[in-house]
Amino acid sequence: MQYNRDAAGTLTPLQNQNIDTGLGLERMAQILQQVPNNYETDLILPIIETAAQIAGKTYAQSDAHTQVSLKVIGDHVRAVVHMIADGITASNVGRGYILRRLIRRVVRHGRLIGITGPFTSQVAETAIALSEQAFPNVREREAPIKAELDREEARFLETLERGEKLLDELLAREQQSHAKQISGTDAFVLYDTYGFPLELTQEIAEEHGLTVDVAGFEAAMAQQRQRSKDAHETIDLTVQGSLDQLAERIHATAFLGYTDFASTSLVEAVLVAGKAVAAAKAGDEVQVILAQTPFYGESGGQVGDRGYLCGDDLVVRITDVQKEAGFFVHSGHIERGTLTVGQSVQAQVDRAQRRRAMANHTATHLLQAALKALVDDSISQAGSLVDFDRLRFDFNCPRALTPEEVQQVEAQVNTWIAESHTAEVAVMPLAEAKAKGAVAMFGEKYGAEVRVIDFPGVSMELCGGTHVSNTAEIGLFKIISETGVAAGVRRIEAVAGPAVLEYLNVRDAVVRDLSDRFKAKPEELPDRITTLQADLKTAQKELQALKSELAVAKADQLLSTAETVGEVKVLVAQLEDVGVEALKAAAERLLLQLGEGAVVLGSVPEADKVSLVAAFSPKVIAQNLQAGKFIGGIAKLCGGGGGGRPSSPKPGGGNRSNCLTPSPLLTKP
Repeated sequence: MQYNRDAAGTLTPLQNQNIDTGLGLERMAQILQQVPNNYETDLILPIIETAAQIAGKTYAQSDAHTQVSLKVIGDHVRAVVHMIADGITASNVGRGYILRRLIRRVVRHGRLIGITGPFTSQVAETAIALSEQAFPNVREREAPIKAELDREEARFLETLERGEKLLDELLAREQQSHAKQISGTDAFVLYDTYGFPLELTQEIAEEHGLTVDVAGFEAAMAQQRQRSKDAHETIDLTVQGSLDQLAERIHATAFLGYTDFASTSLVEAVLVAGKAVAAAKAGDEVQVILAQTPFYGESGGQVGDRGYLCGDDLVVRITDVQKEAGFFVHSGHIERGTLTVGQSVQAQVDRAQRRRAMANHTATHLLQAALKALVDDSISQAGSLVDFDRLRFDFNCPRALTPEEVQQVEAQVNTWIAESHTAEVAVMPLAEAKAKGAVAMFGEKYGAEVRVIDFPGVSMELCGGTHVSNTAEIGLFKIISETGVAAGVRRIEAVAGPAVLEYLNVRDAVVRDLSDRFKAKPEELPDRITTLQADLKTAQKELQALKSELAVAKADQLLSTAETVGEVKVLVAQLEDVGVEALKAAAERLLLQLGEGAVVLGSVPEADKVSLVAAFSPKVIAQNLQAGKFIGGIAKLCGGGGGGRPSSPKPGGGNRSNCLTPSPLLTKP
């Protein structure tokens, strides 16, 4: 039975039963626990109370504004715990951006209620404890969850204080001028420089009775968005338009490339400059669509095949293949003959290049398996590139791998290669593949049936790419680098198969050349280079000392040019070809010899470069003159800057070409 509760609290049966009331878990808990809102149920309130305790407050006794902030923290922390548990990491795009926005909102509301230090992972512990029985994965992923929260909180706190200061200045300025809106340009500066999401700026502005010029914000980002859009465009829009038209009258391309390197096929369509034509001649750049093809079209990180289309007195060199709208688009150059629609051609994949891609693709699967086995089982793929001469694998991991871990991963992959594991390829329902333990890329959309690449006991993944039939065909695997590419995302670049020998040959040639130059054995090179670096550093120090001595010697000749201004002496001069450190030494000596006074020195140590130094005695500083501020203002005339403590010599500088008129410090003070 479904009931309605009236104002007096009396329950009466609904007139129409079994209708959707929107009664979710939180709302049902609210009714059964007889609390005024969802936040005060036992699903969220413990999280809120943890945050309140950290802030030194009590939720029930807090004012309305504090309670709102505590509700935001409780709700958002619960959400981000499950998002991170599902494999999402903070970023500036897609679901990662949503996660980042939620975490930053939690941090800001924590500051609003008086929390100054890191606290999100402590609150997350309560959220994990509340959820672990229904969702065991949150406890299993506890370490990554807390690490991601700590990392994002620390990153945001670094910029939050500066950003809030700027935002406070903007709010004060707008309110003083009786404006009702923060400009889009200012909102963009907050976003671009301080990482303030537009929504956060809008929220803070709303608290002060202001709005944000969203249209202006979008306009400020337009150029950046356009560049990003251009960078990701894979096929000219005119080509896509032609494909859309072709889709109405021809069938999608049948792919034969899992088993065949060559096949005979009919030419379904020819495009030149993005437009469908009946025929194309030698010299034309073309896009060709075949009824069936052995060429692999770029997808799943693997690049498209290369090869040839051949016929009677016809040769078309294929340089790339893309999958678009169900078609395999073969891009190439007609080297001889004429290509016509309806013509029968022999499609031939470059076997050597395909084998290299297959080796790299299978090596990528083995790499992911090794990372899961040796580093962290929660590691998941965040992107990949399988090329003919290299592979790149991006994966979610909160830290850099140690050199020892990189070496262990490389050794494990090579061990699996040497063990000659045979591939088992099968097409099966998605649910069955997941039940067998096949690894899927998080967030990827799969059909009802999927292709599973299984190297039993080593790796099992959902993949539509081409692979070796036995790991021994790969030969060798070598990791080139392990770096960070985004928050919580690492990247390994490696080579496999014939590319390993090419990689080693290049480095062997470099080592041989260095050995010849240094007259040393390869194993002696590190020590020899370290010794040379130490010698160079010593020589540079000695040179700097000599320059300083020379500058001081030159400076001694300038004492007679000092002028008396009131009770102090002022010396302004230019020293030829003297670096900033030498200028500082000279300024210190001159000030010591002058007694109470001010010294300002300038030099042009390099073409178009100006070095400036100022040193003031206590009596000058007492007149509210500081060397750092003084030299900073002068240096701005040359497009530079400077600053520091009031008394010691302060350097500044700039570009000589920016000095439209002679700098005052090079003539008179």
